[in-house]
Amino acid sequence: MREIGHIFWRFLALGCTSFGGPAAHIGYFHRTFVDRLRWIDEAAYARLIALSQFLPGPGSSQVGFAIGLHRAGLPGGLAAFIGFTLPSFILLYLLAVYSVDYVHHPLFEGVASGLKLLAVVVVADAVLNMGSAFCKTRLHAGLAVLTAVCMLVFPALWMQFTALAFAALVGSRRGEGTARSGSGGVNWLSLALFALLFIGMPLASSWAPGVELFARFYAAGSLVFGGGHVVLPLLQQSLGEAVSTERFLVGYAAAQAIPGPMFTLATFLGAEMTPTQPIYGALLATAGVFMPGFLLLLGLRKAWETLATKPRVAGAAAGINASVVGLLLATLYQPVFVNAVHGPREMAAVVAGFFILRRLGMPIALAVVAFALIGCALHLM
Repeated sequence: MREIGHIFWRFLALGCTSFGGPAAHIGYFHRTFVDRLRWIDEAAYARLIALSQFLPGPGSSQVGFAIGLHRAGLPGGLAAFIGFTLPSFILLYLLAVYSVDYVHHPLFEGVASGLKLLAVVVVADAVLNMGSAFCKTRLHAGLAVLTAVCMLVFPALWMQFTALAFAALVGSRRGEGTARSGSGGVNWLSLALFALLFIGMPLASSWAPGVELFARFYAAGSLVFGGGHVVLPLLQQSLGEAVSTERFLVGYAAAQAIPGPMFTLATFLGAEMTPTQPIYGALLATAGVFMPGFLLLLGLRKAWETLATKPRVAGAAAGINASVVGLLLATLYQPVFVNAVHGPREMAAVVAGFFILRRLGMPIALAVVAFALIGCALHLM
């Protein structure tokens, strides 16, 4: 139990201070658990990063879960997840519950407007970063453009799934790699539970409102390739009118502005969807969006070294990553840009903020404060 507590407190400290999104979280984990504490070696850590990129789900949280799993089994993985997620869960829950009373206050509206502008900057930066990483060939750039065009013309959930499946199929036919044998085994129990919940929860959603809520977030968590930013379009489409666009973007802006995993956007949305029992909805939504990625990681972690060398698997993963860039590009326009930028002053703030954040390296915490002040100033003009 002492080791479990040690894991929890280490990850809780990171959950309170890890600003900057999934890529930054990977760096924090490396410095803490590879360089300083030596809980895991460099090669094993690199394999975890690769697996988290291939699987759907919250990439950085999957890596943290796997580190805890490596250190102390399943209890260690759960301690790592709870510690890293708890600070952002609390902050977003409080925002969902208490901001409703002040949503029309000029100061709150100004801060919310500023955070929406910051969301434009952050998503645009993510598009460029992911594009440079995942679209290095004409084929992958073409998949990204095709996905963006399809999503802009047909902005529906079925089109997202179709685009991802098509990109995986095309990528698998162009896969590169050298297959080799290995001894890692698949945890079929975890994979069976993942499949059972993915298929069974929508069928059982009519039994109770809580089952339907869990099923929606579980489906989104099962299909999010590309990390925290990409959960935005999947959740926005799957929830439909259950949460207003304005409140959705407030939650998204807050999720990327605070430390910890961006997937805790589900906490905010779950509380929004169950106003009479917000803690109930927040817990169900958070569990639903994180669980699929963890079940898949448990199922494939030991077999990954062999699986990742198979050409078709590697190619499918590359195709999906390219399609994710296009998905994010479409999302940058709708709903992020059209709901945040209403005139030349907002556009000027976005352009200046993008330059300062990307070229001058402004810390994300400082950017949050700056855009909150900018939003208040623009709102009062």
